[in-house]
Amino acid sequence: MKVTFRTIYLKKRFPLRISRGEIAGGENLFVAVTEDGVTGWGEMAPGASEGAATAEIGQAMLERFCADGVNGAIHDIWAAMQAAEVAPCAQAALDMALWDLRAKQAGLPLYAMLGLARRGVVSSVTVGINPPEVVRDRVPLLLERGARALKIKLGTPDGIEADKAMFSAVLDSARDSGAALRVDANGGWSLMDARHMMGWLADRGVEYVEQPLVRGAEDQLPELFRDRALPIFVDESCRLSADIPGFAHCVDGVNLKLMKCGGITEALRIVATARAHGLKTMIGCMGESAVSIAAGASLSALFDYIDLDSHLNLDPDPATGAPFANGVTLPEDRPGHGGDLQDA
Repeated sequence: MKVTFRTIYLKKRFPLRISRGEIAGGENLFVAVTEDGVTGWGEMAPGASEGAATAEIGQAMLERFCADGVNGAIHDIWAAMQAAEVAPCAQAALDMALWDLRAKQAGLPLYAMLGLARRGVVSSVTVGINPPEVVRDRVPLLLERGARALKIKLGTPDGIEADKAMFSAVLDSARDSGAALRVDANGGWSLMDARHMMGWLADRGVEYVEQPLVRGAEDQLPELFRDRALPIFVDESCRLSADIPGFAHCVDGVNLKLMKCGGITEALRIVATARAHGLKTMIGCMGESAVSIAAGASLSALFDYIDLDSHLNLDPDPATGAPFANGVTLPEDRPGHGGDLQDA
């Protein structure tokens, strides 16, 4: 089995600003695993909170791990990466490449190899933190491109009045579109502000709020959950399946990301653990191309909510394999997870 690497800069069409800062683009690491002439593809979107702040760091970790060869079952390889302290985002790249390889060798789409249908719910399309005048220009463009659900990023350091002004601009721009409205605060609110904002947003038709409190403030979730005006999903607070039992009693659902949990292998465990605790499930993304989005979309049938849209904001996307049609992101119906680099 041969493992090779390639780094590509992904430029965002619209810079994405969330509560923690703004991102205009970045270098992603693509991993190819080849065996007997068949190649599986994986991707790493770097992140300091995911253990590797650059593509170079992630590649070095994987080169060390693969130095003596990559052998065995995928679940065993994932466990070995975990034991070797490979960063989750780097784990995700190798893990999804291995799943892609095995599905191609089996001649099956990955979703079918996992016993799933090629089915998904409407994907949220993200509206980053922006001044109201920018929002009024941006939202119609997203709706014209087929968005049927908008995830509005709030939690700006400028405070909840700025959040309200921005959300009101989204509401005005999306009026009569029928688009579902969801909110992600990315941990930008205090407990008091979260309670107030959740009531305010519920009155304006929002479906749920994601990560209202900063990671590390999980001890405040029971109080917020007790009289919540909206369902609460956690994102940054949930990295691995082992995290779920600690807060399952005070949230309504969990949002997993392949970069955050280390790939498809652990994503399957997170879904199973969440379901065992009676929680709703969601899959999201970071700054990923269609390679990683296709891998996530292969699991679409497992989720109540989907947020697989980062490839739609690339200029250009160097990959194919995750078409967005009628507001839904699905993998291509072909062997593997469906994602490939266009000039590979």
